[in-house]
Amino acid sequence: MKRAYNFGAGPSALPTEVLLEAQKELLDFKGSGLSIMEASHRSALYAEIHDNAQSLMRELYAIPDEYEILFLQGGASMQFAMVPMNLKQSGRVQFANTGAWSVKAIKEAKIAGMSVEVIASSEETSFDRIPETINFDDAIDYAHITSNNTIYGTQYHTYPSSKAPLVVDASSDIFSYPVDWSKVSMMYAGAQKNAGPSGVTIVIMKKSLIRDNNTLPTMLRYKTHADNNSLYNTPPTFGIYLLNLTMEWIKKQGGIKAIESINQTKADILYKAIDESNGFYISHAQKESRSLMNVSFNIKGKNQEVEAKLIKKTEEAGMIGLKGHRSTGGLRASIYNGVPLEAVEALVALLKEFAQEEYTNV
Repeated sequence: MKRAYNFGAGPSALPTEVLLEAQKELLDFKGSGLSIMEASHRSALYAEIHDNAQSLMRELYAIPDEYEILFLQGGASMQFAMVPMNLKQSGRVQFANTGAWSVKAIKEAKIAGMSVEVIASSEETSFDRIPETINFDDAIDYAHITSNNTIYGTQYHTYPSSKAPLVVDASSDIFSYPVDWSKVSMMYAGAQKNAGPSGVTIVIMKKSLIRDNNTLPTMLRYKTHADNNSLYNTPPTFGIYLLNLTMEWIKKQGGIKAIESINQTKADILYKAIDESNGFYISHAQKESRSLMNVSFNIKGKNQEVEAKLIKKTEEAGMIGLKGHRSTGGLRASIYNGVPLEAVEALVALLKEFAQEEYTNV
């Protein structure tokens, strides 16, 4: 069976080993005669998966005991609203704006009645960098950053310090590097980049931030889900099953630090090909802010005709998802945990060959 090299921004590549294990167990999970998709979320059969996924996450990510792990739904987009609704105290919140997802989170915070202050932004340079100086006030309800930006290919390589609770939207780089939890009060992410399929939303938050607020709809309170081990309603059971398999796969690779090393290697060889192309390829992100997850780049002069030709060539070679976002154009290679090194090596070889063929045409 031939598998495509999937460079899509999300949903994105899952490890082949995870998919093969799911295929093997699809009709009969552990001799039960059931697919796990058919099992009750109240059953012991499913409970083992649910609890093991949380346990592996805590182990691999070194999540302290004072943090709750929740499995929710609605993606990061739902968290844009749930965070301000649940964390609101004085009503003040500060954001660092590094792109489209920050903008959406800001919009929802305003709808939730927060007084929003953008204290750092890279909008004036088309979001090609992480702002150098980010100083959050102490007297705010929370500070918010988006750790990785899929569209523009930028990433925080260290989190800013904040005495107020720091909330991190880590949707596109969760489980790709170790986290310093002393800096983070809450992290949330859609699973569909590095942790599993779409449909599962991960929330990791300090228990002290989980407050009882009966003015909110029941399903929009973190306390509802924390009090019920994320089983208040039917969770996305098959998605959590795949998340559990993905956590087991990360452990087999050597853990988060080993995954980070592989991700660094993949990014290094791809950025090297871009930088050594004599200006044929141009990275959107400034070097110090480059993402290890999403590599956004254009062809010299943003030549759309030649870029389209390159995208066609990648598709013919069995590489999918390389067309850049409509706001940046060009190409974007998303090289998440599940994308193997051989896929990046194949892409680099194609990019070098194409540059040699087309250099005189731009």
